[in-house]
Amino acid sequence: MKRTTIIFFALLALAACKDDKSKPQVETTVAAASTGTASAAAPMPDSATMEKNWQVYMTPGTEHQQMAKWNGRWNAEVTMWESASAKPFSATMQAKNEMILGGRYQRSLNTGKMMGMDFEGISVTAYDNARKMFISNWIDNMGTGIMNMEGTWDEATKTINFTGKAVNPKTYREENVRETFTIMDDDHQLLQMYSRDADGKEYKSMQIHYTKQK
Repeated sequence: MKRTTIIFFALLALAACKDDKSKPQVETTVAAASTGTASAAAPMPDSATMEKNWQVYMTPGTEHQQMAKWNGRWNAEVTMWESASAKPFSATMQAKNEMILGGRYQRSLNTGKMMGMDFEGISVTAYDNARKMFISNWIDNMGTGIMNMEGTWDEATKTINFTGKAVNPKTYREENVRETFTIMDDDHQLLQMYSRDADGKEYKSMQIHYTKQK
């Protein structure tokens, strides 16, 4: 299909956060936590510290509470571009968001029509207490892979800035993708996805305006 590439990079219903100054700090290094290996410069913590770390790691915090504010049903107006010079095409979708596993993750079920076809996508968004980072995974019925993205919160713009990789289904090449997810207010959100053309120049390939259903 002509527009499969852009469709594969479809929406992530994500969540925003506030600062975490009051949140307990994990006592191992972020570098060790992010790599999954013990840091050569830091000794292995004792058993009491490791137990405390685990408790902090598994406990939902401010970011998870903020994510929960986006539970519910949302209408989505989708605009997509195949290239920087291409005419946009649009679609409408609906998203149902809910926290799962004791408020630790947010799952978003997305349905609609794309090019006259039934479309379904699922995202799971996390906030990793150790890495201080949002993590998002996306799957849909127009591909067989998983798009993985990571991002941090920018308080000044109320935006999560995500970066990641996804396979281009036309070329089978893994490509870099970038996404911004902006919290406009309690009832409106804006997602913008950026891809790269054949010359490596970035362009906006998709935007989604979300409006919360009343």
